[in-house]
Formats: sequence, structure tokens, C-alpha cells
Amino acid sequence: MDMKTALAACGVRPDTLSEAEKVQLSRDGYLPLKDILLPEQVYQLGARADELVAGEGAAAGLEVHQETGADRLSDLINKDPRYDLCFTHPRVLAAIWHVLGADFRLSSLNFRAALPGSGLQPLHQDWHEAVAADDYHVCNSIWLLDDFSAANGATRVVPGSQRNGQMPQDALDDPMAPHPDQQLLEAPAGTVVIFNSHTWHGGTFNGSGQRRRALHSYFCRREQPQQLDQQRYLREATWKRLSPAARFILDVNM
Repeated sequence: MDMKTALAACGVRPDTLSEAEKVQLSRDGYLPLKDILLPEQVYQLGARADELVAGEGAAAGLEVHQETGADRLSDLINKDPRYDLCFTHPRVLAAIWHVLGADFRLSSLNFRAALPGSGLQPLHQDWHEAVAADDYHVCNSIWLLDDFSAANGATRVVPGSQRNGQMPQDALDDPMAPHPDQQLLEAPAGTVVIFNSHTWHGGTFNGSGQRRRALHSYFCRREQPQQLDQQRYLREATWKRLSPAARFILDVNM
């Protein structure tokens, strides 16, 4: 199998994204996709994540990363089949394809909930060095399980910054400070925001008194190391339930 075959099996077509959406993603470095999740799906995915956070306790997120001021989970592919949607949805895959080209794979599937009184991050990229425009290595998708707002610390992005060939920590006096061009990703739960991970971005302060929950399905070029080694963590039961196309996107075999 190749990626084009796998994408077609997942329902991706040349017109799965409109031309206007492709232009917006290329120009701004991010694209909100509305109503990807139905309200019942939002509830189910959020409730399951809450169960896992409570059940895993101090070990939650250890497979990839733990973070002060946030609840984290990792390796979600092995923990509930309902999360398969996050790396097989045709609209999301079409957007990742547009950014990275046809040769990519899932890097990780994680959960993050910024806690009240936390969440502020410096503007950053999810790559270790600046890259030339259109030579992108990583692309993320944020699955909103709660409404994102200014009050609860919605992610901020600097439109077009993926093309400037600079790292924010090198170009800015204070990456923690508000940027004059930043935009907040304010959107209702059920939205998925695709963002080129070379676009400058960061969480803002959650002053709402409630957690801000989201799933992150993160993709990389196929030759790049995965954030979570999917082959190493793959469970036999997971393998058996996945389609050949899903296995290809994970880059796993048994």
C-alpha cells in the first residue's frame, strides 16, 4: 500500500478540502474545520479521557510527556477505538496531506487539558529549527472537546509565520508576550483546527475556572521519528481492529 491508496480508502478525494480552504491553510498556517464531531462524540471522547486521567493517576501521559498545569494522556490509539477517528477522518487527513504531502504518518495521539490558572505558553514551533517555506516536517490537529475562548486560554497563532524562516525565540524579545498579529483560536467544541506546526503558536492563560480539553493528533513526514513509537506500543487487539489503511497511516506491522 502507498499513502494515496490509504487516503482514498479513508475517503479522501481531491475535493475533500475546497480550494478556498487549501488557500487559507497555505496562507495562514491554520484552518478551523467546523462540526467534525457531533455533540455525542464530543461528550463520549471527553468522558473517556476524564476516566483515563483519573484511572492512570500519576502515570497519565508518561508515554510521551507530562506537564505542570495540564492533564495529559498519551498512546490513545491503544486505549479506546473511538479515538481512531482522530487519524482516519477524511477532512483532517486531506488537510495534513495538503501541508506535508503524501508521505506522512501519525506521530502521536494525545490528550491535553490546560488547568485553571495555567496554560500560558511562549510562542513556539513544534520543530527544532527553522525551515524554508513549503518544506514542512510536522502538522498538528486540535480536536476541541470544550469551547475554546479567550476566557479559558484558547491557543494563539501568528498567521503566516510558518513562511518567515525564523524561530520565535530568535526573532522575538519576549515570546511569552502578546504578539501584535496573533489570533485566538476561539471555536465551539466539535471543531478541529489543523495547524502547520511550524506556525508560531502557544496556549494562553486559562482564567475560566474550568479545564480546557483537547485531543492532539500530530503527524510528521514518514522519514521523521514519531513522538510515540507506534510499532513499539502497538497491542495485538489494536492491530486486529484497524483497517489496512489505518495501519499504514500509523506505519505499523505485525
